[in-house]
Amino acid sequence: MTAFKKRIAILGSTGSIGTQALEVVAAHPDNFEVEVLTAQNNFELLVQQARRFKPNAIVIANEAHYPLVKAQLVAEPIKVYAGTNALDAVVQMDTVDLVLTALVGYSGLKPTMTAIQAGKTIALANKETLVIAGELITRLAREKGVNIYPVDSEHSAIFQCIVGEFHNKVEKIILTASGGPFRGKKRSDLKLITKAEALKHPNWTMGAKVTIDSASLMNKGLEVIEAKWLFGLSAEQVEVVIHPQSIIHSMVQFEDSSIKAQLGLPDMRLPIQFAMSYPERLKSDFPRFDFANYPALTFEKPDTETFRNLALAFEAINRAGNMPCVLNAANEVAVAEFLKDRIGFLEMSDIVEECLEKMDYVRNPGYEDFVNTDKETRIKAFELVNR
Repeated sequence: MTAFKKRIAILGSTGSIGTQALEVVAAHPDNFEVEVLTAQNNFELLVQQARRFKPNAIVIANEAHYPLVKAQLVAEPIKVYAGTNALDAVVQMDTVDLVLTALVGYSGLKPTMTAIQAGKTIALANKETLVIAGELITRLAREKGVNIYPVDSEHSAIFQCIVGEFHNKVEKIILTASGGPFRGKKRSDLKLITKAEALKHPNWTMGAKVTIDSASLMNKGLEVIEAKWLFGLSAEQVEVVIHPQSIIHSMVQFEDSSIKAQLGLPDMRLPIQFAMSYPERLKSDFPRFDFANYPALTFEKPDTETFRNLALAFEAINRAGNMPCVLNAANEVAVAEFLKDRIGFLEMSDIVEECLEKMDYVRNPGYEDFVNTDKETRIKAFELVNR
């Protein structure tokens, strides 16, 4: 048992990562205490979580829900705030030790920056923060002496492999990908893919946006960019390999040719718990991996001709500047429109590629450049959807 409880702020507590983080907290009441919970729209679940975990404060980002949330918690000693500005305020609270950023997409950038500026340790589940503004975020974290612990299973695996190896040079990292529900299919097979088909991931249970990104391999592209910034690598040092069983979560190759890998059954609670408890490993009742149940672990190269998003992500990071921000914004619009049945599966890549070609390039962007790039790219992407 730790000498003190870590007081956790969970940004996005009603999503897939947030709810599993609360499972970890519930399993380890001597180690963690919930200080802040936030949600965008799911106020019913947020109220339930608040009543169970008794945080100091909650934030409902959509201000329209505030009166109802406030009324339902009037008998509880819980501060209730609303609006996106409140997210920036709560992450700076003196009573917060660690901020778990589990917001989806661009919305995670500003509160993560604010938390770093306030000197808070970060458990990062919002990969888009580093995709959009990796150089800015990592520089700020160094200046403030803030640790960023990855929550993505692949980046957690890499982190676990290099713990104790920080003095040894990494030659490359190998990110594994399941290949999603359409592994092995060709472009002709994907023309009539439905939303329901794309939302059926073979191994992981995730939110809708991440699941679609996994099906298109954009999720792996975003993870390549995230890995570059988290681990101080070049894009050439990041390799992607398809591993359908999702048992090896990623690997690290050192300059002596040795490769270390982290293995386990697909369960996001493990990387969440490791990020929250580091440097300790806490006992868990998670299912254990049995080699006898997996007589073959297989690997193959990704098909970047069929799944163009992965190639587009490498293009964006090689061009650098604000191009990864363009990639992310265009993809967020494309996925949202696909989920509304307004565009087809293959059209998502078309929109991203066209935005990368047409948006103005900024070589050394600052925060305001990212804000403007995100806004302008979304406008362009909507134009492409509606043409």
